[in-house]
Amino acid sequence: MPGEMTRNAKIFATVGVGLALFLAALDQTIVGTALPRIVSELNGLEFYAWVATGYMVTSTTLTPIAGKLGDLFGRKPFLLVGMIGFVLASALCGQAQNMTELVAFRAIQGIFGGVLFASVFATLADLFPPDVRARMQGIFGGIFGLASVVGPTVGGYLTDNVGWRWVFYVNVPVGILAVLAVVFFIPRTKHESSWRDIDFAGAALLAVALVPMLIAFSITRDHDIFSLEVLGLLVFSAVAWIVFFFVEQREQHPMVPFTLFKNQTFAVSTFVGFFVAFGMFGAILYVNLIYQGVLGIPATNSGLLITPLMVGMIVSSIVTGQLMVRIERYRYLGTIGIAVMTGGLYMLSQVMVGTFETDVVRGLVLVGIGMGVAMPLYVNAVQSALPRQYLGVASSQIQFWRNIGGTVGVAVLGSVLSHELPIKIQEKISSLNLPPQFANALPQGSSAQAIFDSSQIAATRANLPAQVQPIFDQVLVAVRAALAATTHDVFIYATAVVAIAVVASLFLKEAPLRARGPREVQQVRDAEAREEAPSFGK
Repeated sequence: MPGEMTRNAKIFATVGVGLALFLAALDQTIVGTALPRIVSELNGLEFYAWVATGYMVTSTTLTPIAGKLGDLFGRKPFLLVGMIGFVLASALCGQAQNMTELVAFRAIQGIFGGVLFASVFATLADLFPPDVRARMQGIFGGIFGLASVVGPTVGGYLTDNVGWRWVFYVNVPVGILAVLAVVFFIPRTKHESSWRDIDFAGAALLAVALVPMLIAFSITRDHDIFSLEVLGLLVFSAVAWIVFFFVEQREQHPMVPFTLFKNQTFAVSTFVGFFVAFGMFGAILYVNLIYQGVLGIPATNSGLLITPLMVGMIVSSIVTGQLMVRIERYRYLGTIGIAVMTGGLYMLSQVMVGTFETDVVRGLVLVGIGMGVAMPLYVNAVQSALPRQYLGVASSQIQFWRNIGGTVGVAVLGSVLSHELPIKIQEKISSLNLPPQFANALPQGSSAQAIFDSSQIAATRANLPAQVQPIFDQVLVAVRAALAATTHDVFIYATAVVAIAVVASLFLKEAPLRARGPREVQQVRDAEAREEAPSFGK
């Protein structure tokens, strides 16, 4: 407990938890940079998406399970298991000899990544009282953003200079430092739970319900969202969710206590987290289409231009942590932040061929500000609204619903892109009324891939006769305009979804975040110890 630790021990413990978060967050961004080189060396383009999907499925599944177990048995053992397993699995990824092995090792790494993410923010709640916790979670949100900025740069450097395997090996020294800090400075929490208190049936049913749902949304890259494969997996998942719900009602220590949704703060926070993540991942994933495809900026420079989003996120996350404890109606901070994010997404939807780069950067900064406000605010609100015995499951549920929102968002927005782009390309090119003999200059089928490689464009243009080059330029502009029209729709949908979160945020019920004296702290602990279930109706 916070009061039983010395100041220095608490500092070192916080550094260890911060390193754990940095480790997990860095991995999510650093690997993506190296993937093209990995695929080239291991010859497995068909497994490209599954390197990320395997990790996402297992980490999302384990997050709520690890959060609940942390409440039962204490956070420290799961934080250690998560870090040690994550580092060992990362080393295994670096040893992969083919894409099948890499996908399998990434799935194993995702298991421990889910345990890690579930434990980090709940451990912060164990270490600090509500007012200090709010500030620290703002800083930790900044750590997450910093990892997102550093990851692509470090990943690119390691891949180009020492080999892609070091993208995974770099986790080892960071992980060792984090493990040592946690081992020596975080006290073990006493508990009276035993293995009989574990909801094994709930954990199994959660996996059975969740895994096919996540896979269904993931395969929409290759399958129509209304295809038999996708719908079949979703129907199976829906049935499993219904069974899971009824089984959990009978459990004394359910893996997901559905009664938590009776708490207004918890319900609103999970709802907002889902819809914010929907738009957030859309912005991060599809903004490179704007830079490289619509504006024709090389991939190297476009990677740097995503940095403003993360800078906005880092600054606003830290500021939000400071403001929460000073503003009684802090729910309006969330409303303003998400509204700013909505405005940023709308600005991105207005990008057309010839738009200035600064306009895109401005939109990204606004999106980053909204992300930075939402990440610490709703986690801290939930942790302050529920009794201590629910800290782990509540914190992990916030992360869980964000993961689900991001997965659904990527699938839905990706489906919009894949369905609309071929149609819009055909419409734009048809409007040029080109002579039939120039048909070979057109992109074939639905592919617009050529517009992302400036060197390939220059080489193709140079090989054409001089009289054909102006027509080629017209076709290129038409394809870029088609992509711009498509990304307009993608970001408009994202804007509409995040606007729902703006409205929902108004219904958040603030829990007090003020500092407490020693006597009041002890009174709260005594009350929590006597309380068998939270007072949800209040």
